Amino acid sequence: MAAAALSLAGCGDRVPPVSASYRAEVERWRAERLAALTKDDGWLTLAGLFWLKAGDNRFGAAPGNEIVLRGHGVPALAGSFELTPDGSVIAHVRPEAGVTLAGQPVPARPLRSDHDGKPDVLEVGSVRFYLINRSGKLAVRVKDRESPVRTGFKGLTYFPINPAFRVQGTLEPYATPREVTVATEQGPAQRMLVTGLVRFRLAGRDLALEPFLSSPDDQEFEFVFRDATAGRQTYGAGRFLDLPVPARGSRSVVLDFNYAYNPPCAFTPYATCPLPPRQNELPVAIEAGEKFSGH
Repeated sequence: MAAAALSLAGCGDRVPPVSASYRAEVERWRAERLAALTKDDGWLTLAGLFWLKAGDNRFGAAPGNEIVLRGHGVPALAGSFELTPDGSVIAHVRPEAGVTLAGQPVPARPLRSDHDGKPDVLEVGSVRFYLINRSGKLAVRVKDRESPVRTGFKGLTYFPINPAFRVQGTLEPYATPREVTVATEQGPAQRMLVTGLVRFRLAGRDLALEPFLSSPDDQEFEFVFRDATAGRQTYGAGRFLDLPVPARGSRSVVLDFNYAYNPPCAFTPYATCPLPPRQNELPVAIEAGEKFSGH
């Protein structure tokens, strides 16, 4: 792919002029992305991912636990998560452990996962942890606001803003929406919905990307793509691009790759990230958006 890549901003090519308003818009988005990434519960705080087994799953700082919570103020054994035969998870917390839920002691009760909307977030010391559901498989996601990944983060890097990578696309809807299985970097494959193909022209090539939806009611397309910069200038597994779903009756889609960004898996080994399907591997170098600097 790299050998055959075409680039709009390669050697000797001139970047088109960037208006002040467009530059300000992109830079505002970059600042918001950085703030979201580095906040107290952002992706940089991820400190563990533990898939639950049937029965009891002990949690605490001791390495012999099924769920090891590395962080300040965590007791050796704080309690356990019981994965029951009906698929619910019951928290059993030791009274002296200091674990809280919404600032209160945690009773023995089933916990909500992120599949049920906002999950129940437990906290002890500098650590927060909660259930995630990926295609019916349950795991405990751990976040530590004092994670060295967060405290040692050196920021994001980008290609120069280039309006040439903002292109007009056309959505070609499928006759009926399709449910597809998408491979991930961690955990089980995910089920996503696709409703059509977005065709566009870039670097002198006719190209297409298939966007994902999490549900039929989603108002935003999620493009998971890989291009010829992957593994060299950008994250090897690909990047994301989020765009509004066209209004009813419209097929117009504007793809602005200056807003392409790295998935959480570029920063932490504890995230579950969809991988680009084969049809979303582009034979061009998209030198726009977020770079990868070996996080």
